[in-house]
Amino acid sequence: MHRGKAFRLLVVASLLPAAVAALVALHFPYDTDTPPSAAEVKKAIEFYQRAYEVPRNDHPAADDGIYVKVAEESARDYRIKEGLQSFVEQYGLQDKKALEVGAGSGYLQDVMADYTGLDVSPTARRFFKKPFVLGSATALPFRDNEFDVIWSIWVLEHIPNPEQALREMRRVVKPNGFIYLRPTWNCVPWKADGYEVRPYSDFDLIGKITKASIPLRSSGTFHRIYALPVRSLRLLYVWAADSPSTLHYRRLIPNYEKYWEPDSDAVNSIDSYEAYLWFASRGDECLNWSGWLPSIFRRAPDRPLIIRVRKR
Repeated sequence: MHRGKAFRLLVVASLLPAAVAALVALHFPYDTDTPPSAAEVKKAIEFYQRAYEVPRNDHPAADDGIYVKVAEESARDYRIKEGLQSFVEQYGLQDKKALEVGAGSGYLQDVMADYTGLDVSPTARRFFKKPFVLGSATALPFRDNEFDVIWSIWVLEHIPNPEQALREMRRVVKPNGFIYLRPTWNCVPWKADGYEVRPYSDFDLIGKITKASIPLRSSGTFHRIYALPVRSLRLLYVWAADSPSTLHYRRLIPNYEKYWEPDSDAVNSIDSYEAYLWFASRGDECLNWSGWLPSIFRRAPDRPLIIRVRKR
């Protein structure tokens, strides 16, 4: 009996490294920016135009304003406005010039007096009493060093080439200005098909297995098993390269036909540490992170990255 137990433990111990290696390979952020196709851009713009248009009974594609409703309910649940106001007060930014990238329904336009909102959807304009600019996060229509503070909340994960968006934000913020970045970190692929909100009866056998596995795959323990090796590898690569990091992430297939739940329309999955590396390798100061090595262990699924931009 003792020998049998020892043999089983030996088998498990021998398989564990292979299992971890497989998880690392599956979750490694292989993707980097490539320009989206014209068709991809068209689909995205049409989706967000429908999302923010005035709901009409004869136009079910607008989903009766469900996109706006869910976004604002989530913002209240996560106390997004309160967190942003606390950031503004902490760093004395009340009288500074602010830009919101991906402003949506303008929920945050009153956080600062001198505010400009930018969004890719022309139908979002109806929500704004303050300046609104129609434009893309990847080609911001502003001069270099124009804003004291930029924030972008639950947006970066919806941009096909997110590194270009980060470059643009960094370009238009002033030296020693601030970027408050709070996407949905580590977006998951099953959101597109609404696995968490649909019943088991909607799915075939593979779909049922996928749905049943979500509690395990969403757990902090499961995330740490592969995140620590992935982050360590990325850190070693950035250190060895001794140059500004290229943003790495995993591409997702968005659902622009049916909005099942938040982030059904996400196009990429970015780890918070990957974004931290991107800024830190450029000499920027990450004000709410503790450094290159300690930050490897941090899991920040719903926390912002607060950057003071140190332009050279």
